[in-house]
Amino acid sequence: MIKKIEFSFSELQIVPEEIEVLMGFEPGHSPDPFPALMEEALRLAPERCRIFGGYQIFKRVIIDPVKERLQIENQEFCPGKIVVTQLKEAVQAAVLVATAGSGITELARQKTAEGDELMAYVLDITGSVTVEKAATKIMDQIFVDASSQGAGITDSFSPGYCNWSVDEQQKLFSLIPHQFCGITLSDSSLMNPIKSISAITGIGTNCKQTGYQCNWCPDQQCIYGIIRRRKKMKKNC
Repeated sequence: MIKKIEFSFSELQIVPEEIEVLMGFEPGHSPDPFPALMEEALRLAPERCRIFGGYQIFKRVIIDPVKERLQIENQEFCPGKIVVTQLKEAVQAAVLVATAGSGITELARQKTAEGDELMAYVLDITGSVTVEKAATKIMDQIFVDASSQGAGITDSFSPGYCNWSVDEQQKLFSLIPHQFCGITLSDSSLMNPIKSISAITGIGTNCKQTGYQCNWCPDQQCIYGIIRRRKKMKKNC
């Protein structure tokens, strides 16, 4: 089963606070000139974003926790211990993709060329928030499909994270139609448009979303990890 969905920008209900968080600010506390720049980015984004997402559910799934392997149809993945542990209860899997399109990235590059680097930065972050929210909506739909079968879903995991080699992006994309949702891969496994996401989520009666844990990931520069560590420090003060 494969599904493709187009979203309008307004459907995603993006608010400035979500952009602030990804920039590393506390919601509602970004300094000038960022509030005005975010307002301008949210005004420009609807005309620049072409937001698509989709997913395909596969029933032939084998999880091998000992060898840390995951097999979907005829493709074997080596995502590592963290991902395999989170997917170990899955009996099916969904491959999902989402994209904000290339327009917002092109506008950010234009602003950089004009010397307006702060506006370019805010537009770039807005593009990231856009595709992440589209991916969340796709996950919501997968959850609805799984629930109709009396099953749950895991969190989603992407090549390039949790020690999972980004090279396996090639295998992942071999499972879905060519240029699905308008996304292509370079020889180095980078997605185009840049503001795109791909992932796998597990499906099964014992599967559930637990939320991402920063101790899974060794990346100390990840903005989400920095934000969570900052909140933890404030809580402990």
